[in-house]
Amino acid sequence: MIELEGVPELIDPVMVAAFEGWNDAGDAASAAVAHLDREWKGEVFAALDAEDYYDFQVNRPTVWLDEGVRKVTWPTTRLSVVRIGAGKPRDLVLVRGTEPSMRWRSFCNEILGFAHELGVEMVVILGALLGDTPHTRPVPVTGITSDADLARTMDLEESRYEGPTGIVGILQEACTHAGVPAVSLWAAVPHYVSQPPNPKATLALLNRLEDLLGIRIPHGELNEDARAWQLGVDQLAAEDSDVAEYVQSLEEARDTADLPEASGEAIAREFERYLRRRDGQPGHAAGGRATEGPAADGREGGPYLRDTSGGRNRPSKPPAADGEDGADGRGPSSGPSDREDD
Repeated sequence: MIELEGVPELIDPVMVAAFEGWNDAGDAASAAVAHLDREWKGEVFAALDAEDYYDFQVNRPTVWLDEGVRKVTWPTTRLSVVRIGAGKPRDLVLVRGTEPSMRWRSFCNEILGFAHELGVEMVVILGALLGDTPHTRPVPVTGITSDADLARTMDLEESRYEGPTGIVGILQEACTHAGVPAVSLWAAVPHYVSQPPNPKATLALLNRLEDLLGIRIPHGELNEDARAWQLGVDQLAAEDSDVAEYVQSLEEARDTADLPEASGEAIAREFERYLRRRDGQPGHAAGGRATEGPAADGREGGPYLRDTSGGRNRPSKPPAADGEDGADGRGPSSGPSDREDD
């Protein structure tokens, strides 16, 4: 039984969810929901029972000290609520946690139970995958839905993916079968620099969420982090001629493919975002596939580059596995066109 004591009646609520693990390349999606929670000071009102969904040998609890007292934090999924806007407010229900190890159908049913009790009008699930995309270009973000009417009215793509899926795909399908409008937004993260964090991809997801919901999201330090991230990757790429040549080939392929994006629709979309930020007012939801985020993080450790010619790594700290088939928990290693994007 779901009890929501202390949760006020919500205004036009939308649920925004992200899960660490297979669908979270570069931690871009989970970082986006964490950013929303941090900027709008979300209040946690519920947490799923960790015993029901997690294998603690896979997702281990952590021990920490609180004023000398040892405490344990268990891997779980938490729900918080934030209110945005002043003149015309609305609420976001934020869902953030780790992809469950088991009982996925029960997990999704519990999430949908909260959505029903809270009167959620739409569920937006954020994901990130590894792709053949250059770090020097805007991050591709694709909006996917299984609802034909939603695809038409919100200018989204209908899912055509077939193959292994993660909790993002399962939750979206559960929403569809329950009659809850659902959208997933996927950011493509360069596979040769997949080490988290990736603030450029996080920023691109937030920009696309802005367009989808017609809201203004404060960026905080994300713009600066994104620029620093890209500068750091630029410097590492410049140290290896093979990687630099590979990045150049990706740039040429991307520029050729993106020629149609230099259209009136794309320009109008960017202008809408500019006006929304200048006036500080929410705008109407815009369509379109890709969004642009300023460039990129130079946090401790920094990104690493994978040598594309001989399988060598050039890490600034130990790299993760390649993830060709998602074995590293960071998602598929190709772009939205031929990999998991549901």
